[in-house]
Amino acid sequence: MTSPRPPRTEPARRRTTVLRREAVLATVPVAVAALLAAAGPAAAGTTGTSGAGDPYFPLSGNGGYHVAHYGLTLRYDTATRHLDGKAVLTARAAQRLTRFDLDLKGLKVTAVTVDRAAASFRRSGQELVVTPRHALRAGHRFRVTVAYHGTPKPVTDPDGSTDGWIATDDGAFVAGEPQGAMTWFPANGHPADKSAYDFTVTVPRGHTAVANGAYLGRRTAHGRTTFRWRETRPMAAYLATASIGRFEVERYTTRDGIQVYNAVDPREARAAAPVLKKLPSVLAWESRLFGPYPFRAAGSLVDHAPRVGYALETQTRPLYDSAPDLSTLVHENAHQWFGDSVSLTAWKDIWLNEGFATYAEWLYTEQHGGAGAQKTFDSLYARPAGDALWAYPPGDPGGGARLFGAPVYARGAMTLHVLRRAVGDRDFFRILRAWTAGHRGGHGTTAQFVRLAERTSGRHLAGLFRTWLYTKGKPHRA
Repeated sequence: MTSPRPPRTEPARRRTTVLRREAVLATVPVAVAALLAAAGPAAAGTTGTSGAGDPYFPLSGNGGYHVAHYGLTLRYDTATRHLDGKAVLTARAAQRLTRFDLDLKGLKVTAVTVDRAAASFRRSGQELVVTPRHALRAGHRFRVTVAYHGTPKPVTDPDGSTDGWIATDDGAFVAGEPQGAMTWFPANGHPADKSAYDFTVTVPRGHTAVANGAYLGRRTAHGRTTFRWRETRPMAAYLATASIGRFEVERYTTRDGIQVYNAVDPREARAAAPVLKKLPSVLAWESRLFGPYPFRAAGSLVDHAPRVGYALETQTRPLYDSAPDLSTLVHENAHQWFGDSVSLTAWKDIWLNEGFATYAEWLYTEQHGGAGAQKTFDSLYARPAGDALWAYPPGDPGGGARLFGAPVYARGAMTLHVLRRAVGDRDFFRILRAWTAGHRGGHGTTAQFVRLAERTSGRHLAGLFRTWLYTKGKPHRA
């Protein structure tokens, strides 16, 4: 994510309130074991935990199972803002389960089945607590179907911004980082649990529903149009979208065979066109630096949503609340490697997403006739010790309110630049490509990145990372 039109010397999250498919039932992502282990002592019992064990968002995600696939069937009335939903989750029990939780907030649940048998359920805050008729044995693959409806509303994050299902004047801007997925479908809503998705979204005729992955087509009947989408590559719940509006649509295939789908609000079309035209070249440039593009589809959704105040790297198709500038396009698409393909196991490692995407901006500028990354680094380092840039260390910001501030973005990028200077360009870019290749479709941690950097460069780098990621205040100049 990025903040609204920041100065190019300080890319940050596009926040107004802060510097802010059954195709894959195969391998459980590597982080799921960590997710379940982190979920606490109950993970060894028969009840799935109500959270994934993340200290920043204790109730985000759930323990005891892994969701391999979500089938989401939605019907949205743009006039009344009413949503009817059915979610079919195909999952595997990681332990014996007599009960498990799903994250779902603010919508009325009318029925739940587990393996086609009616299950009892109750609501507890953002938790949908499900008790199947029969206990699920460890390793059992099961299917949960949840029917629900209501008027979805966004959640307010610790930093004061909103995410989730955000209504607009012609539909909805659906952006789920960090906890908004639960506002529109029942989920195992922590990035450590990644899944495939199918979306079937019905909207009033004249509107378009845009989701992740490959566009499978549409059909119109009785004044409504149904759109179908499929993402077969593992995706964290917060990266899912089903945004709706009156969009101008452009479809094409790049020279590399990537299927591009752009949807643009007509009010933003003129400003967005010259930037979106550069998407194929941006993806090609990022592929040369970071390794092959990790997905089959790409594109952009440019809405006219002035109250949102940010863009989000929704998998395969970033969302923009207005026409993006080129740096924002570079940033959100860099996230397809850093954050989407290689995902977090804990929110404290958010610099692995935002620092990397911000440094991609610096590199793009450097390699396209603009200021070098060193100049950008120097201008940031010149800020006094009391500046907000040094307010907290990016390697563990200390809570959800700090996830999307300047230290995570800019000081995170500065950490990468210091690493580049220490190991040289050859090893630095080898490290980036090895990171995206070795963790493709899975997860990564800061400790794993540090080990990779040391192994690739043959240097001891623990001190460098300790200083730039974990030390309070302004680091001494390297």
